[in-house]
This record gives sequence, structure tokens and C-alpha cells, in this order.
Amino acid sequence: MKIRDHQEFSGIGENKPFSWSREKAPDEMPRKIETLLWERRPDIENWILSQWEKNRAISVKTLHTPFYASVDLRNSGLKLAPVDTNLFPSGFNNLSTSCLPGCAEAALTAIRRVVPTARRLLLIPENHTRNLNYLESLGSLADILTNAGFEVRIGSLLPDLQGPITIDLPSRRSIYLEPITRRERDITVADFSPCVILLNNDLAGGRPKILENCKPIVIPPLDLGWENRLKSEHFIRYQQVATEFADHFHLDPWLIDPLFQNCGEIDFMKREGEECLARNVDRLLEQIHQKYRHYGVDEQPFVFVKADAGTYGMGVMPVYKAEDIYTLNRRQRTRMSSAKGGRTVTRVILQEGVRTCETWGNAPPATAEPVIYLIDRVIVGGFYRIHAQRGIDENLNTQGMRFEPVPFFATSGTPNPTTATFTIISAVTEAQSRRFYACGVVARLALLACSREMTELGTARHN
Repeated sequence: MKIRDHQEFSGIGENKPFSWSREKAPDEMPRKIETLLWERRPDIENWILSQWEKNRAISVKTLHTPFYASVDLRNSGLKLAPVDTNLFPSGFNNLSTSCLPGCAEAALTAIRRVVPTARRLLLIPENHTRNLNYLESLGSLADILTNAGFEVRIGSLLPDLQGPITIDLPSRRSIYLEPITRRERDITVADFSPCVILLNNDLAGGRPKILENCKPIVIPPLDLGWENRLKSEHFIRYQQVATEFADHFHLDPWLIDPLFQNCGEIDFMKREGEECLARNVDRLLEQIHQKYRHYGVDEQPFVFVKADAGTYGMGVMPVYKAEDIYTLNRRQRTRMSSAKGGRTVTRVILQEGVRTCETWGNAPPATAEPVIYLIDRVIVGGFYRIHAQRGIDENLNTQGMRFEPVPFFATSGTPNPTTATFTIISAVTEAQSRRFYACGVVARLALLACSREMTELGTARHN
């Protein structure tokens, strides 16, 4: 991000101006947003805790916290914002092994809050029997739950699975998949009757009838699958949370909130809805340009056009001007119209593009972005998504990406009941501690937004 000389803006709770200099490279520029959040740590922790207490007061007998989540962030140096929040995360195999005891502790606390006597847990994954990266994540998640003290079995929703199968993994572990059986409201695999069903399937293909109104409690609730949930709805809730947070701490909410727009249905192949899409692209680019002008950012604004539902980086495209919508070639339109599981994209969200100033390595530096993992309200780890062939303004969640656990996510293994986060015990530098803390704050704001989604979708369930 290029910054014009001597553009100034005020920090949280202070009137001291801060200068950004064009001569400094992104990695040399002070991480102002990180510093602002770091300096107000006690007040921020109290504010976040008060928000969870408000949620509990609204739904005192209901499940109002997502069981787990991963939050993709983009850090430009000036701005730190979430760009995606996944409520059925994979990638647990990419976390540092030092994080795993904390993951188990948080999982035990979260599940026992819902079902205090829970002992047997049925884990239901995606139908990715050929995706070894996903299966490695599934194996890590099963290990976390086993280490939390649960008896864990893995039940598959594959319609053609007639009997159990074993899948050997490169890590020398194996996954044992079993078909699910339903009798009346009871769910079983073989002779195993679970107390709790944990979904690690985002239900992009629809709600499985076998799990509707079943006896074991299902977490996360079925209504949080992509058949019901929209990214645009999530970012409406996040915008509310970010604005409340920013108002309290006298901060411009834009510094932690990506601008966005959406419109009606679109058919990329039939070129229906293009005018609405282009009009909203133009409107959003102008809003971003006004912010750039205010802060002296010397870069071309751009937006990401994304499928409004779904994960895995599918249906994502950067756009720099409204005319780009009309000049998509057939290959681009085909790619944008396809979502996970072969679904057709009919709704999109236009999201402010945030250039990343994060890099990994030196020969040469590769473009990177942080991903934060939470279980219950606890930050349990994270990693950098890295792509050597992608630029700072491109989608990194594509083929060729790799992952590096963040070394300063090592934890003491005991959640702090006041802050719902873990004590950092191995931060290499204070700058890394500030960066981790800032990422954790924004990720927890995204989790608060998810909690509001749960309430408004009517998915809260009695403990």
C-alpha cells in the first residue's frame, strides 16, 4: 500500500497525529492499527466480554456461540479486516502442534456447556474422500476431540457408502468412515449411539434429512449451513459489531471493516443481472476511493466479486472497474458461475479488496495472509496462507497455496476465563505480539457477528 507523504490521522483515544511516509516500504511502515489496538488491551477485553454477556442475557438458555470458526484476514498495514468467516472450518492439520492441547481444552468446555454429560461424539465430515488435505484436517480434529476425553466416531453422509471404509493418510494416520443409520429419532453408526453430533460439513449441498429433528444435539445447528447462510448477511452483522466497537474506542470503523455491496440474482452464463452488478461495483469503488483519498492511499481501489455462499475460494474474482463485468470471457464466466459441489452461483457479494502487506520468507518473499482459528470464544491458533505465484491484490485461496503455522500461537494450554483467549508465551518480538493480538481482536469481532447471525436465524437451541 503506497501512502502519500505526511497524511495524518488520529489514534484510538488520543489526538496525536501519525504520519505515513511514501518512502517506506510496506514491511517498514509502522502497523498503526495494530498499535492502536495493542495500547487499549484491557479496555478492549472488557468490551468484548460485555458483548458476550449481552448475548447471554438475550438467550440465557440457548446455544448462542458458534462451536468453532476460522477467520481469514487481510492486513494492509493501515487496515486489518476479516474477508471470510467459516463456521465449519477445515485446516486443523495446519495449526502448530503446540496449539492442540488448547484446542482440546476449549472443545471440552464448549461441548460440556451444551451437553454436560456428553461422552460419545459423532463427527460428520464433508464428502471429500479423495481430498487428502481435508482428510488430514479431519484426522487432526478427531485427535483434538479424542484428547478432550470423548469417544469419537466418524459418520459419513455419502449416499453410496454401504459399509465402513478405511482411508490411509500421508501422515501415517487413517480415517475410519462409517455409514450413518437412523431409527426414529436415534442416530447410530454400527452399535455407537452419540450424545452429540459435530458437523464438519458446511451443508453447501443442502440439509441432510437424516439429521433433521434427530435426538442427539447437532452442533453447529443445521441452519448455519450455506443453504441458509449468506456472506452478505454475515458482513451486515459484522458491520454492526465493528461500528459499535469503533464508536466506543473513537476509531474509524473502516480500519477494521471491509466495505461491501450486493444486488439481486445473477446468471453469469446468460449474462443476466450484469447491469446491477456493474452499477454496484462502480458505487463501491467510489466509496473505497473516498477512503483512500481521506487517508492518502496512493493505490487503485478494487473489489472482489464472490459467491454469496460457499467456501474453498471458489467463485472469487478481483475487479478494478465496472466495465470489467461486461468484458468477462467465457472461461471467466464459467468459473464464476460454479460453486462447491457443482452448485450454480446465483448471488454474489462485492467486497472491498484489501491488499495484503504480509509476506513469508525471503527468497523471494511470498504473498501471505493470516487465518485465525477459534473454538467457542477462545482463540486456539492460526497460520499463514501463502502463495508464491499470487500478488498482494489476488485471492490466495487457490491451487498452489501452502500453510505455515504461526510460531507465536504457542499457548499455555489453559484458557483465560476473563478474556476467552490464551496467554502468548513464545512471541518472538513485541511487534509479532501486537500483530497477533490485533488479528485476535478482529477475529473475535467476527465471531460476535456470527453469534448475532445464530440468534437472528433462529438456530439457538436449549442446553
